[in-house]
Amino acid sequence: MKWILAAVVVLLAAVSCGTKKETPKVLVLYYSQTGSTKVVAEAIATRLNADIEALEAVNPYDGTYQETIARCLKEREEETLPEVQAPKADIAAYDVIFLGYPIWFGTYARPVITWLRDADLSGRTIVPFCTFGSGGLDASIRDLKKAQPEATVLPGYGVRAARMDAVPEEIERFLIEGGFMEGFVKELADFPEQQPATEAEAAIFDAAVKDYPMINAKATTVASRALPDGVEYLFTAVDQPRPDAPQGVPAREIKVYVTVKEGAAPVFTQVVR
Repeated sequence: MKWILAAVVVLLAAVSCGTKKETPKVLVLYYSQTGSTKVVAEAIATRLNADIEALEAVNPYDGTYQETIARCLKEREEETLPEVQAPKADIAAYDVIFLGYPIWFGTYARPVITWLRDADLSGRTIVPFCTFGSGGLDASIRDLKKAQPEATVLPGYGVRAARMDAVPEEIERFLIEGGFMEGFVKELADFPEQQPATEAEAAIFDAAVKDYPMINAKATTVASRALPDGVEYLFTAVDQPRPDAPQGVPAREIKVYVTVKEGAAPVFTQVVR
């Protein structure tokens, strides 16, 4: 991937006054409500032998799914944020911070908003990772760059909560490609230009999203590339009209990544809105 060199340069940037290169100090800092983000955080920390710490809300979001949504909506309406406990780790002592969070309302969870508001990550390198229902990695990275403009924010890793079994393999690739750990993975080709989706390709899209109620879209164009054990598709799709949609509202265009591994059914891995 094109960001490999950037990551390697960052990792080698911590150099002493002489010629000896120092190993960057890495912290994995994460917020997790259901435990999914914690799984990813531990996978990263184990492979990098890094320090790890969880962000904790003073008043935890420990209600049901609907209760958590209701609380978040109330906080958004009142423009309030939850209080979070200060991390025990000395953030200034770390060169690289892997920052993990679930996606809530299209970006990082509200306790992370609070922490980023109060933290000074100037000169630090941040590597985001997140878990989500359908997507949100790209949007959260944009928000992260706005929240910490003096930090270097690298491309991140995101995984659907429904695909946690894919974490070990994908984290391995992510860390090797980024230059964070030694190893070799075959580089994936870039996606070619999008072409009109054939009937067979549209059927792959439909099969991948049929069980996810938040996606009601029709594939229009597609590009594909080979994976070591299958094929990855990048679909452009257009939202289908809903009976409750306001009149005159244009259909949204979304990007949907779909993986078809050998002998397995199509699975969508991320939606970019």
